Amino acid sequence: MTGAAQMLTVRVPLAVRKQRGGRKLVLMPGGMATRSASAADTTLVKALARAFRWRRQIETGRYGTINELAAAEKINSSYVSRLLRLTLLAPDIVDAILNGQQPEPMILPALMEPFPIEWALQRDRQWSPSPPPPNLPIAARGARDGRPA
Repeated sequence: MTGAAQMLTVRVPLAVRKQRGGRKLVLMPGGMATRSASAADTTLVKALARAFRWRRQIETGRYGTINELAAAEKINSSYVSRLLRLTLLAPDIVDAILNGQQPEPMILPALMEPFPIEWALQRDRQWSPSPPPPNLPIAARGARDGRPA
């Protein structure tokens, strides 16, 4: 192989549908409700798709820097940087997200915070958002946690 850049293509199948009404409970035979591929967290799947698309655009030279990419997308470069980190997730974690089989606490806010780049450490991590800083007043901590103060 020559010194030419190698490219990894990640295809993320997306089906965007507007949901009408409330939540739907599907009961399976035997009373067991399982999470299917359609139950994937669409916010998380879209974020992964954007991150891999942006990485490809930077790798192919369409944009030279994250700042150029952010300006073209008309969004904050900090957000682009945090979302690009999603491309460092272990492949099995990405597959779980796409199949809707990620652990309950693995939501986009939790993944937007720094996480280890070593795949083994990612698998061991408890994917919950960081607790509030200890210097916040108790009333603010309760409101941030979603609990009454």
